[in-house]
Amino acid sequence: MKTGIKKRRRGFAAVLLMVSLLAVAVSPAYATKKEVEDAKKRASSLETEKKRVEATLKNLEGLKQDTVVYVRELDNNLSALNLELEELGEQIIQKEADIEVTGQELELAREVEAGQYEAMKLRIKYMYERGKVSYLDMLLQSKSMIQLMNRAEYIQRISEYDRKKMDEYAAAREAVVAREEQLNQEHEELLGFQEQTEAKQQSVETLLAQKNQELKNFESQIQTAQGQISEYEKDIQEQENRVRQLEAEIKRKEEEARKAAEAAGKTYNTVSLGDIRFIWPCPASSRITSGFGSRSSPTEGASTNHQGIDIGAASGSAVLAAASGTVVISTYSYSAGNYIMINHGGGVYTVYMHCSQLLASEGQSVIQGQTIAKVGSTGYSTGPHLHFGIRANGQYVNSVSYVSP
Repeated sequence: MKTGIKKRRRGFAAVLLMVSLLAVAVSPAYATKKEVEDAKKRASSLETEKKRVEATLKNLEGLKQDTVVYVRELDNNLSALNLELEELGEQIIQKEADIEVTGQELELAREVEAGQYEAMKLRIKYMYERGKVSYLDMLLQSKSMIQLMNRAEYIQRISEYDRKKMDEYAAAREAVVAREEQLNQEHEELLGFQEQTEAKQQSVETLLAQKNQELKNFESQIQTAQGQISEYEKDIQEQENRVRQLEAEIKRKEEEARKAAEAAGKTYNTVSLGDIRFIWPCPASSRITSGFGSRSSPTEGASTNHQGIDIGAASGSAVLAAASGTVVISTYSYSAGNYIMINHGGGVYTVYMHCSQLLASEGQSVIQGQTIAKVGSTGYSTGPHLHFGIRANGQYVNSVSYVSP
């Protein structure tokens, strides 16, 4: 009797040892030098971006004699960097979503593993508490060949059941390990995206600093120009001429449409500034850094009669269409940077300047609240902001009289 108990105890201990070894065998391995490797990757990303910016500035060195061309090329490089930052931002969002899904799958796998482990423990406990004779004793005590065969089949089925449960537990443990490894890998990829983002943001800051320095140099040139009109003022005049020509052409087409409607006995609906309900174009910020009208020039050469409001916001923030309409200008200008102008009908327009990226093209119909651009610091600008203006019947009006955050 004592011998049977000892055998059962030894069997019980052996099974527990096997389960423990199985758990250890499939447990995940973590690199002890991971922090060092992460630091090396981060340094590598920063060094790569640093070399890229240095090469960019070196290539542009020969253009410094022409401030307009130099600033335009810097803006092109800044726009490219901002596009890369936006792509990285989308990859980070997607990777965070992947990590969340993988985390949920990991928790589910752990629940399955825990269930399998509990089932195995119950089976082992039952074998220990209920077992009275060994399988060999059962076979030897058979009274007939039929009983021997039945008992042999019974033992085989029990063994198959135990093996199946062991395999299920092993599979559950492997599933947990696989999900943990996948989660670790996705975390590493996320860190990689974040490191690249940080490096590129430093590149943007470096190029902006270089641009601001060149604009300061240009200010000195303006001060000594004595009566000569600056490139900045020339560009503004060219913009204004283009806008007036565009307004005249649109007005002519609207007049033709009105006459055609009247000739057909139809009513032609006209729109006035008071009919339009504008929304705030920059939801990321309500901070007006420069108001409409007379002001002290923020930089030498900049207008003292501000034809809009400046909204200070982080680079990359969304710029929304303040009202529905048709994009009539979507281009780059030395003074305005990347900018968009929308026709709302009835001689009413809105303008959005200094954008890092333009998301709507000329001729495109946009609806109120649609993202049409991203805040930036292109053109004659020394910091990220949105210049927002409302124009009616050929003249700019105070935007804050028609829109508020």
